[in-house]
Amino acid sequence: LLSSLTQHQQLIRSAPLLRIASTQIKLFSSSSMAASPKVAMILAGSGVYDGSETTEAVAAIVQLSKRGCDTHMFAPDEDQMHVVNHLTGEEMPNEKRNVQVESARIARGKVKPATELNPADYDALILPGGFGAAKNLCNFATTLGAGKGTPEDMVVQPSIAKIVTDFNIQRKVIGACCIAPVILAKVLPGVNVTMGCSSGDDFPFAGATGAVEALGGTHEETQAPCKDVCIDHDKLVVTSAAYMYDGKPHEVFESVCAMVDAVVDLAKQE
Repeated sequence: LLSSLTQHQQLIRSAPLLRIASTQIKLFSSSSMAASPKVAMILAGSGVYDGSETTEAVAAIVQLSKRGCDTHMFAPDEDQMHVVNHLTGEEMPNEKRNVQVESARIARGKVKPATELNPADYDALILPGGFGAAKNLCNFATTLGAGKGTPEDMVVQPSIAKIVTDFNIQRKVIGACCIAPVILAKVLPGVNVTMGCSSGDDFPFAGATGAVEALGGTHEETQAPCKDVCIDHDKLVVTSAAYMYDGKPHEVFESVCAMVDAVVDLAKQE
């Protein structure tokens, strides 16, 4: 009887430990099975006229967080093409700013040099828009975007071109919005993208859509308020118009979120 009582007491004492161990095993198994995509985002500074468009960048960050993604941010450790006074829209010729340092404003300090981005470590890539994408990640703003030169004259910053190429080769999903799709059109010949509509009062930068075609890509029209995305399933590229459409902030937010959702959904399928 004493022996049986002792065994019973030992079982009661060990039961909580068994329950904890069982819970830990279940938690470990659940977390490993439901891992969300790891996403890299390339920023181009801070501010629409000479950096990343802040509404678009923050919208992407917030939606990636809502989808449970592990997001890491990167930017070129180089000087911006120029600095623009966002009150007046005028260039500030005597001022210089670093793209990575300015991007840290959006990333809350957590942004690494673009040269440290290894696509093998990530499931997807996101490129928000803003004039910085056309000025600091490539020279579109001073070539095709200004009606000058030929498609050959448009050059993507080497580290950015390599990142995009490597993500594509490794069959990783790439998302871009606003003007950033022109980078994909240059680096990934034949890609299908959208930047909204090629004409209309609601699309003040509609002329840029022609550059996609000139670079060998295909531009898909998306109508206002541009909640629809363009998905190139062959190249695993997702794009949306964002501020290429002169919409209200919540409409731009929804356009970016639609792009992010499609990127995450595709990444989970790959």
